[in-house]
Amino acid sequence: MAETRRWHTLLEVSSLFLKLGTISFGGPAAHISLIEQEIVQRRKWLSREHFLDLLAATNLVPGPNATEMAIHISFIRAGWPGLVVGGIAFILPSFLISLVLSWAYVRFGTLPQGSALFYGINPVVIAIILVAIYRLGKTAIKDKKAVVVGVVAFVAALLGVNEVLVLLVAGLAGIFLYTPPNWLRWKPTLTVFLPALPLAAPWPDDRLVKLGLFFLKVGSLLFGSGMVLFAFIQRDVVTRYGWLTQQQLIDAIAVGQMTPGPVLSSATFIGYLVAGWVGAAVATVAVFLPSFVIVTLTGPLIQRLRGSPVAQAFLQGVNTAVVALILAVSVALFRSAIVDVWTALIMGVGLALLLRYRVDTIWLVVSGAAFGYVHYLMVGR
Repeated sequence: MAETRRWHTLLEVSSLFLKLGTISFGGPAAHISLIEQEIVQRRKWLSREHFLDLLAATNLVPGPNATEMAIHISFIRAGWPGLVVGGIAFILPSFLISLVLSWAYVRFGTLPQGSALFYGINPVVIAIILVAIYRLGKTAIKDKKAVVVGVVAFVAALLGVNEVLVLLVAGLAGIFLYTPPNWLRWKPTLTVFLPALPLAAPWPDDRLVKLGLFFLKVGSLLFGSGMVLFAFIQRDVVTRYGWLTQQQLIDAIAVGQMTPGPVLSSATFIGYLVAGWVGAAVATVAVFLPSFVIVTLTGPLIQRLRGSPVAQAFLQGVNTAVVALILAVSVALFRSAIVDVWTALIMGVGLALLLRYRVDTIWLVVSGAAFGYVHYLMVGR
């Protein structure tokens, strides 16, 4: 009887998060809202207070918030098997859809008709990024200290400083500025050596290994928004390794917006472009694996993390740097996406619809693609 009940609970968790992973368009805020509606309001698996505790914990650690919420809840509802099955169920729909879009992009994206779609999609992507910067900035930049951290991080990103170093130093700066403990005042040299340690090891030569290690790093250090993924990609995949072009990076962001579930599903698309089906699988597993590990480690520590001024101060610095990194990436992407008056107009309309009416991003992306195709039919390019 108990065994039957466990299987029933596991099936219940997997079917729910498979459903949510399939319909959750609109970004992390929309994903969290859908999860709250199902878990708290409809099924009453958690109280609202418990749900908020989990949400606060996911904001204090790296990783995609909605995915980590799905993993947390699955663990609470169905134990360790639930942690694995619920998390995979939430990620699976976006992985499969991204895989199909990756194949179609490689097969048709270089044809005039395929390029025409992205003519209209790319400026919409810029609008989505700018609105994300605006909304994240309102939350992250609360005082003059945060402004200083943000400006320094932005300048560092434009100068080519490694984004991991920017994030970690910004977090340490947050501790110094908001809650400087006595031991840190006596050992300032830690700020020099601590963030440099994970960057010292050389990359292996094998492309799949490089791809896996890169996305493992991203999944382990991703604070604030999935959009910061593209700052990492700009630095390493586009500039350092030359695996993608600037245009393909914009297209990857578009695919992340066209699919349900976490924005990190763009990793599937990027992995496919770099190394085919195997690359897509390696990139997806690597970028989401840290979320499972983080939830396993932080679950019992939620209350302590919420009550820690040091953890809050570190997060304040990191979240400010996240906004700066996304802004720095948008500067480079802007030049590739806004190529004439029409693309500037599309971006402007997208900004207005997102800010004034909060239109779902999927409809903006689809509308941009339709406009691009109509433009192609009218002018032939």
